[in-house]
Amino acid sequence: MNVRNINRVYFLGIGGIGMSALARFFLEQGTQVSGYDKTETDLTRQLVTEGMNVHYTEDIQLVDKDAQLVVYTPAIPKTHEELNWYLDNHFPVFKRSDVLQWITESMHAITVAGTHGKTTISTMIAYLLRETNYGCNAFLGGISVNYDSNYWRSKNDTAVVEADEYDRSFLKLHPDIAVLTAIDPDHLDIYGTAEEMELAFIQYTKNIKIGGTLLVKHGLHRQSELKGPVTITYSLQNDAADVYAENIVQKEGGYLFDVVGEDWKMENVQLNIGGSHNVENAVAAIAVTEMIGINGDAVKKALAGFKGIRRRFEYVLKTEKVVYIDDYAHHPAELEALIKSAKQLFKGRKCVVAFQPHLFTRTRDLADGFAQSLDMADEVILLDIYPARELPLEGVTSQMIADRMENAAHTILSKEGLLEYVKRAPLDLFITAGAGDIDKLIVPIKNILAQK
Repeated sequence: MNVRNINRVYFLGIGGIGMSALARFFLEQGTQVSGYDKTETDLTRQLVTEGMNVHYTEDIQLVDKDAQLVVYTPAIPKTHEELNWYLDNHFPVFKRSDVLQWITESMHAITVAGTHGKTTISTMIAYLLRETNYGCNAFLGGISVNYDSNYWRSKNDTAVVEADEYDRSFLKLHPDIAVLTAIDPDHLDIYGTAEEMELAFIQYTKNIKIGGTLLVKHGLHRQSELKGPVTITYSLQNDAADVYAENIVQKEGGYLFDVVGEDWKMENVQLNIGGSHNVENAVAAIAVTEMIGINGDAVKKALAGFKGIRRRFEYVLKTEKVVYIDDYAHHPAELEALIKSAKQLFKGRKCVVAFQPHLFTRTRDLADGFAQSLDMADEVILLDIYPARELPLEGVTSQMIADRMENAAHTILSKEGLLEYVKRAPLDLFITAGAGDIDKLIVPIKNILAQK
């Protein structure tokens, strides 16, 4: 389907982070955009102010009955009334991944996949291409703090796409440059086993266009099978990789470092966001700019102005008395990187982490890993599991994680209980983490800490 010829499009799940980027793409080209979502959020309200019609109840009377294209997210249940009405009436109904495939087929595509890091790296790449005037069309899985958006366009036919492994949707993309960050077990409700998930990532590397390049993190499991037409490895500091960082110095909550490539070097790179894992993410983003020939000085200048992504090691409040960090971390490896980086940057402070597990299946499958990562904190508060698209599983609660923790300084609280805790507890390094609705507590927590 030629997306340039679509005049009316309807989105089922328009408020999803990936869906909203596509909705903005269509709106920008003059298409009439409308859609449904289960819950009104800041993002859906913003879409409405931009000119989209959004409603929040399943109602056939509210759908666009003249839509030329209907796009749905896998999070929409198969029993959804509106979805079935469109299917029964033979409308062209496609998944979000199908539309991304159509868009990227006609562009020079840079895709970023992996079980963690992909949102930050894809946003960094798109930001650097925009700020150096190279230009790109960005379809991201997070909100760029610099632009307050997850989408932007350019006359340059380059697309930067966050490639989502959920539902195997990333296998529909055929990139010119493919980045792969991690293949840790996740989404086992979809894949069944870690091995099946690994096979999907191996297939992702096989989908690279002839003459294209794979940029893969050095040392991944099954590394020998992760090969593109051209393969380049990157790492935080391992000089066995083709691209890596050295001389890393912490500086005012950020970092100063050098990036070393096979036949090039970029010195005194400044990154003004926290998290040593973000230094590694920056190494990957810089490597991509080198591949496409962007001037190194322009890249270095641009990166110093990168403000990060909402909910990715985001400094919600940062004063002499208290640092409050919020992060989307919902996998044990992400939690480990988050807590480790925060404790390194703010030595001597008591690190208190409030974590909301995301999905019953993920909690069941990775409970040991969650407990081990959370043990790194000085104190842990667990919220109830955020179910998202899932129904409860018998015996699967946040207590599964608590029971496996060695650190006795942990408790399970309700959201209201967490706010009460923040009011009375002496806090100097506080972190909220999770991919559910814990983000609704960010502003109330910030206000309480600011008043204290």
